[in-house]
Amino acid sequence: MEDLIPDEAVLNPEDWAAEGVPPQDEAGAEAQPQLDVDSPLAEMPLVTVPWPEAVELPQLAPLESDGEEIEFATFEDQIAPLPLGSEEKLSDELVLVFPSDRALFPERDEFLDRFRSLSTVEEYDDDGNIARLAAQARVDEELLNRLLNVYGYFDAQVIRTVGAVDASTESDLNGAAVRFDIIPGRRYAVGAIDLGNLAATGPNYDKLRAEYQIWPGYPISLDAIETEQFDLDTALGEQGYPFAAVDAPSLLVDHDRSEGDITMPVEPGGRYTLRGVTSNLPDYLSSRHLTRIARWDEGDIYRRSDQFDLRRAILATGLVGSVDLTPVVVQEPQGDTPGVVDIQAELTEAPQRTIAANIGYGTEEGVRVEASWEHRNLFPPEGMLRVRGIAGTQEQLAGITFRKNNFYGRDRILTVDAYASTVDYDAYDARSIAIVGGYERVSTLLFQKDFSWSAGIELVATEESERAADGTLLARETFYVAALPLFAQLDSSDDLLDPSKGWRLSGRLSPEASENDGVQSFYLRSQLDASYYQSVGENTVLAGRVRVASIPGAPLAAIAPSRRLYAGGGGSVRGYGYREIGPLNDTGDPLGGRSLVEASVEARIRTGLMDGLISVVPFFDAGTVGLDPTPDFETIKYGAGLGVRYDTGFGPLRLDVAFPLNPGPNDNWIAVYVALGQAF
Repeated sequence: MEDLIPDEAVLNPEDWAAEGVPPQDEAGAEAQPQLDVDSPLAEMPLVTVPWPEAVELPQLAPLESDGEEIEFATFEDQIAPLPLGSEEKLSDELVLVFPSDRALFPERDEFLDRFRSLSTVEEYDDDGNIARLAAQARVDEELLNRLLNVYGYFDAQVIRTVGAVDASTESDLNGAAVRFDIIPGRRYAVGAIDLGNLAATGPNYDKLRAEYQIWPGYPISLDAIETEQFDLDTALGEQGYPFAAVDAPSLLVDHDRSEGDITMPVEPGGRYTLRGVTSNLPDYLSSRHLTRIARWDEGDIYRRSDQFDLRRAILATGLVGSVDLTPVVVQEPQGDTPGVVDIQAELTEAPQRTIAANIGYGTEEGVRVEASWEHRNLFPPEGMLRVRGIAGTQEQLAGITFRKNNFYGRDRILTVDAYASTVDYDAYDARSIAIVGGYERVSTLLFQKDFSWSAGIELVATEESERAADGTLLARETFYVAALPLFAQLDSSDDLLDPSKGWRLSGRLSPEASENDGVQSFYLRSQLDASYYQSVGENTVLAGRVRVASIPGAPLAAIAPSRRLYAGGGGSVRGYGYREIGPLNDTGDPLGGRSLVEASVEARIRTGLMDGLISVVPFFDAGTVGLDPTPDFETIKYGAGLGVRYDTGFGPLRLDVAFPLNPGPNDNWIAVYVALGQAF
């Protein structure tokens, strides 16, 4: 308390209070007085320190020589002088300088492409910000060194310059910019190669080693090391080694030798042949059925591609949600004799029932509503039952279909279809009941085939009526038709829905017997189709097709109107209604014929719209239908128009607008077609 209340405050408190309290700062300490900025500084005392030469240092004992003479290398001996540079200007802010002699860095063009796609300087806009450029240049310098290592240049130098670049340089850069001078140095070579236990493959070693196409002395490429790891793993899987393990490779760089030693642990795991497939759902997709659709025979050497192909085939059934295929040892290898494996299939069921419906409208066909219900595995394995119906302006139908996929063979389909229908076309009216059976091997969206075929039988009872000159229906006639339709196709095209190269050739033959009013007739319906596709440049495909058909053997009147030949429509001569081209009656309605010739050409031109998903297609079609089996070309109909294609990734969505160039009295002036896939 004495420090806080001095004696003079006790003796005379009023005088002490009048003297006041010295100013204090926030911490309670006495505040310093304010200084005038113009007041002179007080003299500061200096202390002098004697210079070092005034200090005596002890003498060090000299080192004894070991007898070896030391030679000092010059700077020029260690670092070669920088070759004259060849500049590559990548942007207004970035230039790379390489040795002028391309032999010193032959990978230059590929290197530039990779660097350009990854460069941070290239990624951002040019705003002249030197701080941004400096930060990005450091990142790009690391990128350049990594890329040089990829090509085996482990002693390379990258000299980074950030700032204003002289406008007189070859690169003609002005203002803030980044320059990298690249001195690749010597490219390292492959030294020793250790492929683990690959030699355990015995007589197959040489063939497998040849698949790993890196040898001592080859220039080092990290890309090649990674690629060859994949190639060797693939070769092992394709030559009977289902349990082969290939670990990631490592590279030991020796700067003294300018070489890199590769070590990649390989364990082949034994060679095996295939036996069959075992299913965990035998009542759903049996082991016997899965073995039947596999593309190998018992005793074939294991191939990983066969296992992958089987997985795709099982998924294509639409009956499973997931598939896991695992080789399981049945018998171990004995010496040079391969062992035996089964492929164990772990399946999970997918939904099997589907209800579908669609509705459409066409200027020629009117309204069409279609609905169906199906169970895809009602009769295991892969026995489908479908019930379907159609209600439309021109067509009504009710039918039931049984289909057995992969029936006694991969991609072979047995189909039995029964239906009742009525149709009302301009050419004729028909009420039909039919049973159709077929066995086929045709292309699907997942598996396009070079050769497709089908054979079947068709039994039809139909009441049909043609139109009289005044447009009214004539008396109905009943036809009983039995047919044996046959089909074959050769396909070298590169895509089922959107071909860009190749050709297709297909033929149809259908010997038929018909009875009408007690009169029997025999005739042969035949058709030949050919199409060709040729790419022109990167964005255009020229396509053309020809169709020729004929029905010899019976007069036109003995052939039911529904079995005659017609032309017109989205897959025929565009610009005309469906089946509306042919010999006409007095009212202008088609009669149908016994010969047909069609031809189409179109250019499928990809545009830059929507990242190239939109194409435009100008087209021209022509066709004729004659009364005799031999075409007479008396009346040829022409159509032309413009289409648009949208690439869905699954196939092109097609919209065609066509105009008849020589329309008849009943033809509309325009026709519009919408479908999935190209017209042919």
